[in-house]
Amino acid sequence: MQEVNIPSFPFTEASRAAAPIGIHQERPVILIAEDDRMTRAMISHILTNDGYRVIEAEDGESCLAAYQKTPPNLVLLDAMMPGMNGFECCAELKKRPESTYTPILMITGLEDQTSVDWAFEVGASDYITKPIHWPVLRQRVRIQLERTQLYKQLEEANKKLTHLASIDELTQLPNRRVFSETLHREWRRMAREQNSLSLILADIDCFKAYNDTYGHLCGDNCLFQVASVVGRCLKRSGDIPARYGGEEFAVILPNTPLAGAMHVAEDIGQTVRKLAIPHKNSTAGPYITLSMGVASVVPDLQTMGSETFLILAADKALYQAKTEGRDRVQADQTLSPSGEDVSVDDQA
Repeated sequence: MQEVNIPSFPFTEASRAAAPIGIHQERPVILIAEDDRMTRAMISHILTNDGYRVIEAEDGESCLAAYQKTPPNLVLLDAMMPGMNGFECCAELKKRPESTYTPILMITGLEDQTSVDWAFEVGASDYITKPIHWPVLRQRVRIQLERTQLYKQLEEANKKLTHLASIDELTQLPNRRVFSETLHREWRRMAREQNSLSLILADIDCFKAYNDTYGHLCGDNCLFQVASVVGRCLKRSGDIPARYGGEEFAVILPNTPLAGAMHVAEDIGQTVRKLAIPHKNSTAGPYITLSMGVASVVPDLQTMGSETFLILAADKALYQAKTEGRDRVQADQTLSPSGEDVSVDDQA
């Protein structure tokens, strides 16, 4: 048997430093699909010495099976293999949802532009020509793995930024922007379905006096506790709480008539009272309480114009609840159908 000289690349500290970020914690898995046994052994030897975990396949079919069994971090795919060639195999791999962040390096002896274009058309991230230049192979593998990790980090960062842009930092409820977007969307949806859309606006009674008496740190804690109650009292995934501003909260209730919204508001108010947060300078009682205004309507885009009418109606009802002594729920009667029963079992 002819002796084959396999290049040796010891796994030195220098090669560790050149390896992808995170290689010390989890060894990236590389799937090699190459029909030539000797070439496959050489690639496997080099990449194993660089600290990667290598899986070998001898053709396109076995590559797909190995990919399914152990999803790799990168695929090295020979373009010309018997049966299913590398181009066809690459196209099949890219159909799988989990392949989004799996770079594929095509190994080809064909340097014509048509083959290169074909490789990229079927989803290859890059290509390497034969005879393989080993330092280039190692560099391309490292670059692709680092690029993939960077994409994942950027996606995660974007998700966190989106979350931060949508959530009020103090209360951990959706913020005013999300409230406005959600109300606009639900207004249009309820208009199409001709179902009721209700809105609750809630205000912590005498909150300025609370801050003046107990300090802003206690005020922040109070806001967080009340916000937690608002969120917990909503039983359906489609019901959206939000911090409306300052000490005000809002609740969007799709597919909910006025009577149902009144029950939700009463439940929120009673649960806040059970917190028994002392407020000795409140005109509404010895503890933290809420004043709430509730409005409901079956949206009609042609005649009503916009969701602003619902906000104004709920705000007007909230103002009335405050002027009548606070710590109560007040229903708007201007938008809801005449004669609708808005009584509740346990009003404040």
